[in-house]
Amino acid sequence: MTQNMLIVHGGGPTAVLNCSLFGAIDEAKKSGKVGKIYGALGGMHGVVTERFVRLDQADDAALALLTTTPGSAIGTSRDAMEQADYQKVAEILKKRDIRFALFNGGNGTMDTCGKVYRACKEAGLDILVAGIPKTIDNDIAVTDHTPGFASAARYMAGTVQEICADVRSLPIHVCVIEAMGRNAGWIAAASALARQDPELGPDLIYLPERDFSEEAFLADVETRWAKGKGVVAVVSEGLHGPGGKSLVPPIFQTGRSVYFGDISAHLAQLVVKELGIKARSEKPGLAGRASIFWRSEIDCGEAEAAGRAAVQAVLAGQTGVMPALRRLGNAPYRSEQFLVPIEQVMLTERVLPQEYITPAGNGVTQAYVDWLAPLMGQPLPRFVDFNR
Repeated sequence: MTQNMLIVHGGGPTAVLNCSLFGAIDEAKKSGKVGKIYGALGGMHGVVTERFVRLDQADDAALALLTTTPGSAIGTSRDAMEQADYQKVAEILKKRDIRFALFNGGNGTMDTCGKVYRACKEAGLDILVAGIPKTIDNDIAVTDHTPGFASAARYMAGTVQEICADVRSLPIHVCVIEAMGRNAGWIAAASALARQDPELGPDLIYLPERDFSEEAFLADVETRWAKGKGVVAVVSEGLHGPGGKSLVPPIFQTGRSVYFGDISAHLAQLVVKELGIKARSEKPGLAGRASIFWRSEIDCGEAEAAGRAAVQAVLAGQTGVMPALRRLGNAPYRSEQFLVPIEQVMLTERVLPQEYITPAGNGVTQAYVDWLAPLMGQPLPRFVDFNR
């Protein structure tokens, strides 16, 4: 007897989110134990409004395209959920004869997953629930790293590498590049892999794990500007001063998401105003999480494996769990999936350890570079610079 499955996406998309979707669908179909495979259209909003698509009816050619499609092929959301909503979700799962429910997302989605699991348990429903980790921010607890992060990191490193080559070619300004990552600096730190040697790479990297001083920033910029080779500084969107106060005021807030002005633009203007040096800001933004062409193939493989592991877990009778990654080696790189209780990852944020940040707070250590490098897959291209 086959039973039905539901797959839900939550939060911001990634370059490999659909790889997890492919892995889950393919594993479910191959098992012979799953009948209808529903996809919620538009995340949790699609669940509560019962907007579902039959993924088991998609043809093989369309499913194969999932592994090279960025974003979410079924849509996602950041809808705020109340307790009554979780009870409604449990009722909908029962009504649709859905035995297996998978929630693919980051911290907020794992929180949702855990609350759906509890709602089903409290209602006495025999529904098996699992999370599938996803976030470019790499801030989910327990796991060594998160599917989606390595691709965003590779994009950031490659883009910063290209910008550094441009600035060194015409060293007439300071360039401030803003990276995603509100509370965790994993992506901004990844720009360190753009550094091919001490003369070609980002000059400064600032992360939200340390309080930011505008005075120290200006001094750092002035010191490097004196070398006559231009300056490239990478900053996290979540930079803050003492006490956690953002450098720029919030524009508005919705749910857990707070929208601030551009940190990079603010700091570029500060350089112009205080140092009298030409400066510009760059903000890759959504391009950094949507790029298929910069993605890491290791990331794609691990994302697909996470989708498969979640399906295998619920088919084996496991519930209230999330597959996490354990690193087994770096040369060659190897990892494995293992299950953790969903309670351990519900809104539990993992930030960059202090040992990965330089004492001055304006760069990252070799330990971080060594940790990240194996996840990048194909090495970044080598550049040449005779203008030294």
